[in-house]
Amino acid sequence: MKFTKLLASTIAVASVVLSAGIASAQDVPTQEAATLGMKGSYIGAGVSAGVTNGGRQNDAALLGGNVQGRVAVPNAPVSVRGSVLFGGDSTAIMPILTYDAPIAKNTNVYIGGGYSFLTDEGQASQLGNKNAPVLTLGAESEVAKNTVIYGDAKWGIDAYEGSNSDALSLQAGVGYRF
Repeated sequence: MKFTKLLASTIAVASVVLSAGIASAQDVPTQEAATLGMKGSYIGAGVSAGVTNGGRQNDAALLGGNVQGRVAVPNAPVSVRGSVLFGGDSTAIMPILTYDAPIAKNTNVYIGGGYSFLTDEGQASQLGNKNAPVLTLGAESEVAKNTVIYGDAKWGIDAYEGSNSDALSLQAGVGYRF
């Protein structure tokens, strides 16, 4: 039941993001549309905050850091991303595939999914205490030449051992675009 609600919520958010991107693309002249969105790849670092508790001892919300990267797939609105959340008793390592929707010059919103692998399963991280599927929703923008800011939310599905609870983590950072 919980997974069904999560799936329905994710589909609703994705529908809004995608339809907004399609609608805005239809209103923009073709030449200007080519300048929308952020192109290229980047690597960055910043802060990360796990905002959920797992219900067990040592599963409290955690503050830590993140290292994230994006590799843009040429001529496609998708990216391959990697994210590492650290600062708890375990580190969460996530490969993620996203759909990138341009919303302004040098700016994208993205939505996608992947999997969180913990370095020490059973120990607390910003995204739960066990390996789990992950959904992400975020935004990124190039604010100066080769300088990117990004922020996203990661939702770990059934990411706490023994409680069948989901985990939520918020990230923000600055990256170098190449």
